[in-house]
Amino acid sequence: MTATSVSSATAEYLRDKVVLVTGAAGTIGSALVEQIAQAGARSIRAFDHNESELFFLYERMKELGVGTPMLGDLRDLERLRLAFRNVDVVFHAAALKHVELGEYNPFEIVETNLRGVDNVIRAALDAEVDRVIFTSSDKAVNPTNMMGASKMMGERLITAANAIRGPRRTRFASVRFGNVLGSRGSVIPIFANAAVRGEPLRLTHPEMTRYVMTITEAAQLVIEAGSLALGGELFVTKMKAIRIADLANVVAGELARHGKQSDVVHTKPRIGEKLYEELLSRDEVARAVESDRMLLVLPIADSPLSAPIPSLEQYPVTLSPVQRLWHSGEDTCLTRDELRQYLLAHDILGPWRV
Repeated sequence: MTATSVSSATAEYLRDKVVLVTGAAGTIGSALVEQIAQAGARSIRAFDHNESELFFLYERMKELGVGTPMLGDLRDLERLRLAFRNVDVVFHAAALKHVELGEYNPFEIVETNLRGVDNVIRAALDAEVDRVIFTSSDKAVNPTNMMGASKMMGERLITAANAIRGPRRTRFASVRFGNVLGSRGSVIPIFANAAVRGEPLRLTHPEMTRYVMTITEAAQLVIEAGSLALGGELFVTKMKAIRIADLANVVAGELARHGKQSDVVHTKPRIGEKLYEELLSRDEVARAVESDRMLLVLPIADSPLSAPIPSLEQYPVTLSPVQRLWHSGEDTCLTRDELRQYLLAHDILGPWRV
C-alpha cells in the first residue's frame, strides 16, 4: 500500500462516509482503500472475487480498523445490491484488464467489463448512493482491442446513467488513466523479473510509446475526480509520455546483476496492441477543458430528460479549453535520464533490488 495521501480538503467528501471499492484487492483498489482510510471514512467495504488476495488485503486493513471484506462477483447483481446498501460512495475499479487475454476471451470481457458496469449502475441507483466513480483507461480512446472497447462502452454507460438518473441523487463520473507503473501484470514487473533473472527484455516494437503514472498518482486521481464530480464528466490525468524501448533499457541498466546487463530484444507486436495511446479523442477535445493537473470532458446534453450539464463556474478549480491532442506518439517523451529519475523518485523498482 502507498503511504502518500491526497490533501484533506480534496478528500473531505469521504470523511465519516461508507465507501465501497470494487476490485479492492487489485493494485489500484488496494491503494484506494488506504487513501480512503486516511481520509477518515467511517467504513470501507472491500469488494472482490479473488478470495486469497482479499484475505491478504483484509489482514492489512485490520490495522486501519475500518474495513469489511466482501467476497463477490460483479456479474451477480443481487450480491452487489446487498453490498451497496447504505453506501455513500462507490469507486468501481474491478475489471478484466489484460489486452491479449481479452482478445482470446472476449465474452468474459463482456460479462465483467460491460455487464459488471451495468450491474454497478443498477445497484447504485437502487441504493441511491451519493456518487459512483468508474475507473477507465486511455485504451478506451479509438480502441483496437476488446479491453479498450469495453472501457469505452463502460464510460458511455456511466455517462448515460448520469443522464437518466431522474430524481435520484446518485451522480456518475469516469476517470481515465494510462499505464500504471508497477501494477500487477504491467510492463515493469515483466521487464524487472526478466532483468533480475538475467534474461532478455522482450520489446514488441521499437517505436511504441505510452502514457504512464504511478500507483499513488492513479489512486489520488480517482479520489480527486470524486471530489470534483458533478455528474456525467470524464476526468483524465495529465501524464508523462515515454518510449517503451527507453523503459526497457533503463530497467535493464538499473537491475543489472554482477556488471552484466540484460539484452533488449525485439519480438512481434501482440494481438490488439497499439503503438501509441491517446488521452482524448478528436471529438472529445471540442468539449474538453483543463486544469493544471487534469483534463475534463463535459457530457453532451442530447435530450430534455438529460441531467443538467455542469457549468465551469461550478468547479472549484480554474478551467480553460484544451488546446491540443494528447497522443503519446506525437508528445514529448521523457529522456532516458528523466525516466530513470522518475522511477527512482517513486521507488518503482524497489521490490526488485537486492
